[in-house]
Amino acid sequence: MQSEGDVTLIEGRAGRSRLLLRVLGVVFGLAVTIGITIGMGILRTPGEVAARLPDARLFIGVWVVGGLYALLGAVSVAELGAMVPRSGGIYVFARRALGEYPGFVVGWSDWLSTCGTIAAVALVTGEYSGALVPALAGRAALVALFVTVAFALLQWAGVRWGSRAQTLTSLVKTLAFAALIAAFFVFGGRGSIGADVSASSSPLQVPAGLAFWTALVLALQGVIYTYDGWSSTTYFGEEVRDPGRSVPRAMIGSVLLVIGIYLLLNLALLYVLPLERLAGDNLAIGGAAEMIFGARGKLIISALATVSMLAAVNGSTLAAPRVLYAMSRDELFWRRASDVNRGGTPTVALALSTVMAAVLIVFSGTFARLLAALAFFFVINYAVAFVSVFVLRRREPQTPRPYRAWGYPLTTGLALAGSIAFLLGAVVGDTENSVYALLLLALSYPAFVLFRHWARAGTGV
Repeated sequence: MQSEGDVTLIEGRAGRSRLLLRVLGVVFGLAVTIGITIGMGILRTPGEVAARLPDARLFIGVWVVGGLYALLGAVSVAELGAMVPRSGGIYVFARRALGEYPGFVVGWSDWLSTCGTIAAVALVTGEYSGALVPALAGRAALVALFVTVAFALLQWAGVRWGSRAQTLTSLVKTLAFAALIAAFFVFGGRGSIGADVSASSSPLQVPAGLAFWTALVLALQGVIYTYDGWSSTTYFGEEVRDPGRSVPRAMIGSVLLVIGIYLLLNLALLYVLPLERLAGDNLAIGGAAEMIFGARGKLIISALATVSMLAAVNGSTLAAPRVLYAMSRDELFWRRASDVNRGGTPTVALALSTVMAAVLIVFSGTFARLLAALAFFFVINYAVAFVSVFVLRRREPQTPRPYRAWGYPLTTGLALAGSIAFLLGAVVGDTENSVYALLLLALSYPAFVLFRHWARAGTGV
């Protein structure tokens, strides 16, 4: 028989016990956040930001602001993760604070977005694998399907296997980025801005007036997308040992690590590349690597990107089933999706998530607009999490809080204000996909009624 410290038993309203293993710790929380957060974004976003704000001080400044937003978010949401240690991500907090329908919207959009992340990242892995293994060139979709299914089978073996893979891939990723940053600083600086990022010889001009504020908002949007993933530990709340201490430490510690990596990498890019060369480059790190390593630079970046993508695929494959698991347990989805095997894996939810990711890989062009619209929901979900902190502080003042958000209500309020500003900027900058996001929101209510009735009627058992 397993001890109480090894497992968590959760009773759904239908009275059926579900079991997850409480075997994860702070190291896993750090690994899953780093693995999911540091992906393709940091390889592509620096060039986009430099093109919009061709000034070294502004360029670094937006990375600092984006990092502060992620840190304020982690500081605030960690309170919920410690207070309500249940697996399922932000859905768990939204449902508890705001009710079933808001929870359903958060959970459903989060699950679809995470499956979309698995598909998109696996496809990028397939593209870069072609540079490493010429026989795989032009077979990105096939490689992506293989990677997706392989990680799903690894998760099926149990959460211990999945967590070990996450720790290993994230460690390799972190060491690889550290080595690259060190190489940029040691061998860079020739014919570039140099270490002094306050100076710029770039002929590019920073926009003025309204154009400047538009450029600033769009640059911040890209940076905030690149920091997305800071809430990853909350997907595994009831699987973490001593969640009251481990969840806040993992969330805040991982965000600080990511901020450090991003700032050092962008400083290193400025040290190697002139700002006008950095601006607009879709793979600025590749350009910097070629300046340092010559023709081998492309191969090095392809290897780094592949390792980064593998950690992101594994982390997202771990996270997505937990959302369906939590919704099923609360009778907002098919009840069988809360089935868990001996290894602590929600197997039915994992199978459904893998099938969805595979469908998105095969029909990636058809579903491109769907994924673009779903991208709006990730900041909406963060805003809902911040609102949940306020609601639960007011409604449940006596509920034990092993960790309380630093600087509340100021820190949480700033994070919420940042989310609202981001959403307003997104609506102005991408009106078409904003409309599609609103249409998805409108369609979510009949889906909510259908799934809730389906689960509570006992069909599909």
